[in-house]
Amino acid sequence: MNTRLWRSGPDVTASEPADVTVSCHRRLRGPYSGTGSLMRALVPPVYERWPDLVGEHAIEILSVAPELKDRIGAARETLTSLAAPEEQTRIYAPVRTRRLAHGLVEFLAAYVALSGLGALRLAFSDVDEADHTDQEFLAILIQRTQRSPITVTVGTRGADLTDELASALGRYARPADVLAGGFAAGTARDQDQLLRAYIDSDGTSDNPHELDAYRAADPAVRAELHDERAAELVRDGDWSLRLGAVPYHLEHGRDPAEAGGDAFHEAVFYCARMGFWHAILDYSPRARAAVGPERAEPYWHFTGKMSTALAVLGRSKEAEHFYLEVRGRYTLPLAQTFTGYALAMLYTRLHPPELRDHHIAKAYVNNSVTLATLLPDAELRTFHTVFQRNGLALVEMHLGNLDESFRLVDEGLEQLDRELPAHRHLVHRSALIHNRARVLAALGRLPEALADFTGVIEIDPNYPDYYVDRAALLQKLGDSSAALADYDKAITLGPPFWEIHFNRADLRSLLGDTDGAIADLARVVELEPDQLDARINLIGLLLETGAAEAVDPLLQEGLRLAPGDARLILVRGQLAWESGRTDLARRDFDQALEVDPELVPALASRATLAVESGDFGSALSDLTRAVETDPDNCDLLYNRGYVHQAAERWAAAVADYTQALGLPDADVGELLRQRSVCHRELGDPASERADLDAARTASGQAVPAGAV
Repeated sequence: MNTRLWRSGPDVTASEPADVTVSCHRRLRGPYSGTGSLMRALVPPVYERWPDLVGEHAIEILSVAPELKDRIGAARETLTSLAAPEEQTRIYAPVRTRRLAHGLVEFLAAYVALSGLGALRLAFSDVDEADHTDQEFLAILIQRTQRSPITVTVGTRGADLTDELASALGRYARPADVLAGGFAAGTARDQDQLLRAYIDSDGTSDNPHELDAYRAADPAVRAELHDERAAELVRDGDWSLRLGAVPYHLEHGRDPAEAGGDAFHEAVFYCARMGFWHAILDYSPRARAAVGPERAEPYWHFTGKMSTALAVLGRSKEAEHFYLEVRGRYTLPLAQTFTGYALAMLYTRLHPPELRDHHIAKAYVNNSVTLATLLPDAELRTFHTVFQRNGLALVEMHLGNLDESFRLVDEGLEQLDRELPAHRHLVHRSALIHNRARVLAALGRLPEALADFTGVIEIDPNYPDYYVDRAALLQKLGDSSAALADYDKAITLGPPFWEIHFNRADLRSLLGDTDGAIADLARVVELEPDQLDARINLIGLLLETGAAEAVDPLLQEGLRLAPGDARLILVRGQLAWESGRTDLARRDFDQALEVDPELVPALASRATLAVESGDFGSALSDLTRAVETDPDNCDLLYNRGYVHQAAERWAAAVADYTQALGLPDADVGELLRQRSVCHRELGDPASERADLDAARTASGQAVPAGAV
């Protein structure tokens, strides 16, 4: 098969060899086959010269190349990363792999800058056979290295690419050579040599002669060679081969059910622990086929992990089908307990909103609570009872029963402390404290919630999510400096996390640190260009600070990503208006309102254009729609009152000014002065004098910023 090449980055001649060339075929090492191989090639020499750089990115590096731990040491640990498999109750969201990818891209950029390399040339082959993690990394690498000396060559033999990678290649890369897939005759090889060559390629060879020899071989001989290759890789190879080549060989070996099942178990449970959910969707169907439903324990475990992967990846209806398969097939207490809890989570938070039903969720989880209390092993009984009741607490919260939710979580903590040794199930204990803090916050018991957030940070100080939640609570409590410190700390604890920068930008803006807010929002847009809220907020701050020249590229890229977004169309219209192109501005305001008829800034802007042209009727129509959408907006009421006044509708203007005066952010002096004019025109001198006297008392206030 022919290989299609794509290149992004600085112009280099095709004859220049890559500094590092890796295969991304998932059959080799599963998730991060290519990215991990890149790190195995680069990190050891980088560590010799710049160990601090490697240390800063140790979480990302060890997540994709775990065998490097012997060279660079362990990453910063959390209770989650330290937990024994049987105590692992927290799962990572799918976005974690994006964070890892961003961190690795920044590691590469920092390495190039420190080394003074003229260019770093990277080549990735077999990308169409790559796991989602490698394709995600490549898409982010290509997107973020457009103005860097990093050249990326991507080789594919098919079209099986993620939408994100295909888009990145189409936008940022250029087609290079198409390499013919023919195979030179070379030294003649007999069938046995061809067979062994295919086996030694770990099933990745596309040489048709080797593939034909493999297919024609005696199944028993083939199985024996698979087992021999697996034993060799386990004995002499990197650990990460157990995520790709080893289970591949053992599922085709002499004992797929036992040896293959064990290999898949190791790979599936490792990937579930790391949040590599797409890989589980590759392994689990193969594992289920290898062990068969007659082997109940491994079969339902593989089905459960596959269903969890489907659920967290947004395929909840498929997940429900497989959970129900397990419930219908087996009477095993733990299988019924687990699937009942999982179905409850689908119905209370993972299904699309239109399919959620908290009462169905409660029925499922109540059944699981009952089963958990009947387990014969004392420790399992305690743990699973508390775990299921924690799930019930979430359902009760969604039903609005906050006091009951708090009781369930609080009593669960007490039961764990009373019935289990203090060193057992630390992850779940920390999750319960965290959940109790969130329920307390929802109940308005903020000091108690703060104490719990602080307590969980003390026992798990390297988990960034806790700092983010505490920062939000501290902000509510008015302790902005402490909230800012928590955001700062969270940013240092792991790979890039755009949400923290978004939250910190909001806080910095409230504190008057516009430059800091701009920097944070720019960081969000750099990491995830399709985060439109951040992009629009950034554009707004840049316009406020007079940095209009920086707005156009942000706006154009936003419109490319979301051409129908009303807020971006509005900004385009406002820029046209400021440059004197009122016809273009009006067109964009109309278009924005076709997309979002209740977009208040577009209504206000179009009303202003109407006032400037003397069309008071259209202006009042738009401002009335705006006030109906945002009735407590002082500026809108002032503006409508002003238009009423300009149209000599004095009583209507008085009504708007009076309503605005009752709002907390009212510009009292200006509103009174304008109302006094209306009273004069209405022939009410006493009210006019009263307003003027009151306006003098409230003097010194500015005209509302949004006034037309």
